[in-house]
Amino acid sequence: MAKYVLVTGGAHRLGALICRQFAQAGWAVWCHYQQSAEAAQALCAELGQHGWQARSIQADLSDETQRRGMLEQIVQQTGSLHCLVNNASSFDPDSANHLSLHSARAQLEVNLLAPLSLSSLMAQSLPVGTVPGARSIIHVLDQKVFNLNPDYFSYTVSKLALERSVALQAQALSPGLRVCGVAPGLMYLSGPQSQANFDTACQLNLMRQATDPRQVAASCLFLAENPCITGVTLAVDNGQHLLPLPRDVMFVVADLLKAAP
Repeated sequence: MAKYVLVTGGAHRLGALICRQFAQAGWAVWCHYQQSAEAAQALCAELGQHGWQARSIQADLSDETQRRGMLEQIVQQTGSLHCLVNNASSFDPDSANHLSLHSARAQLEVNLLAPLSLSSLMAQSLPVGTVPGARSIIHVLDQKVFNLNPDYFSYTVSKLALERSVALQAQALSPGLRVCGVAPGLMYLSGPQSQANFDTACQLNLMRQATDPRQVAASCLFLAENPCITGVTLAVDNGQHLLPLPRDVMFVVADLLKAAP
């Protein structure tokens, strides 16, 4: 019997790697997208060429009706999920002293409420007699939850709340579901970041290199397949969370590059 995983934001970057990791391990993949239909369909076609099962599915995660409709469609077509990877994220700059309530609400909706809602809907769809430990939810977080700085304020608040939800959900949804988190370090160019900024910023961790997103995806698969792990968040960041900075690493490096002779 195939095991089914839904990866939100699965069409690009880390989401696409997570889809590939699960597919290669024999899982049947549901690749969620909002606007990237072409990329999601191309990824599923690529996986299908290798004999792996993959389907794309569209939903606006800020809309509860669409979230609910997506889960209902999945359950109707392939049955209850075995794993949900909440990877999709909204990442917009703001600050505590110049807070945009519209932006803050939008980020909280996608980064916090959508994962909690999808988790609840998954729990409601579990079949009777679900084997304890066999099904899981994985929240993709950020090493910032262990290494606070005030930049990207609303994004950080949303990820902090989701990280605190890991243990609460693990308690509330057991024994039918396990709940874990993965907190990656710097993996990709972000927002206005230049290549020179990224090349320097990715050195600011204990391993002095960028986090390999393939290892983050592999960590998601590991947590999904280990029936004894629940209620914990795994930092996959080359130790970035152990080097505190007063601001986001991109801004710290920008100041360093300006000051360099």
